[in-house]
This record gives sequence, structure tokens and C-alpha cells, in this order.
Amino acid sequence: MAESRAVAGWIRNREDGAVEAAFEGAPDAVESMIRFCREGPRGAVVERVEVFEEPPEGVERFSIAH
Repeated sequence: MAESRAVAGWIRNREDGAVEAAFEGAPDAVESMIRFCREGPRGAVVERVEVFEEPPEGVERFSIAH
């Protein structure tokens, strides 16, 4: 999803079961990713999404962090 929208950043599963992500890119593309996170992929249960604006990290690709 991120790559098709030219969004850079990362995503990771936290030990407490939450998912944490950072998105960088055009405002419309980032907003599209946030909307997707609010729905989640098929079969996901999304209880809430918190959005924080932070300074860009300067990443150039999207990765899955471990």
C-alpha cells in the first residue's frame, strides 16, 4: 500500500500487540495510508488509531521493522 502511494517510512508490531508506523510523503498519500490504517487489512480488528505529526526522518523507502 505504501509503495503504491510513494509513501516512505516504516511499520512494526509492538510487544503489547499494538502496531506503530511512520509515514512520509505527499500529504494526500499520507492521509490515504492513515485512512487504510483506520480500517486495517481484511480480518484485522482496529480499536483506535492515534496520529501524531513529527519532523520527517528523511527515509527514502518503506520497510517493515523487526
